[in-house]
Amino acid sequence: MEKAILFIEHIERFTSPLTPSEKASILSFFSFETQAKKTWIQEAGKPCTTLCFVLRGCLRSYYIKANGIEQTVDFAIEQWWLTDYLAFENQTSSDFYIQTVEPTDILLITSADFKALMVAHPIMEKYFRIIFQKAYGAAQRRLKFLYEYSREELYFHFEAQFPAFVQRIPQYLLASYLGFSPEYLSEIKKKRFS
Repeated sequence: MEKAILFIEHIERFTSPLTPSEKASILSFFSFETQAKKTWIQEAGKPCTTLCFVLRGCLRSYYIKANGIEQTVDFAIEQWWLTDYLAFENQTSSDFYIQTVEPTDILLITSADFKALMVAHPIMEKYFRIIFQKAYGAAQRRLKFLYEYSREELYFHFEAQFPAFVQRIPQYLLASYLGFSPEYLSEIKKKRFS
């Protein structure tokens, strides 16, 4: 599983070098999957059983609003984690769908294996603490930007911070994530060049 080297490198970036036996043992807690575009990894209303690490590709998390419109709440690209964190922790039904945006390779770990991994490899407690702190900080910043910026400023800020992301994600999904319609996003982009 050559792609898993990316995961090991990611762990070592936030912790310390691992021995070959530690690497093999840590990987043994995960399963590997390759999924086609638009495959559901998690469905709302079903038990949330896995935490996903993206090796290649892109995932999105979304829910369906009362009016039937999909609201994207998160994306995960290479070396990002994604799940319904509360449902995963509490082993309850998820409020969110998780779907592939493009062909995607992921590592998956179940809740039981996650807990066993923490016991077997305490260094992973440090790793996940750092990862989850970064994710929480990013979520706080996103809320700040949603409250502080106009819709146009929000898009331009996102485009400046994540230019490759803007090129990679379909416009309708990007609009959903930013909280407006694809048509409005088109208008914003047109204004720049007029």
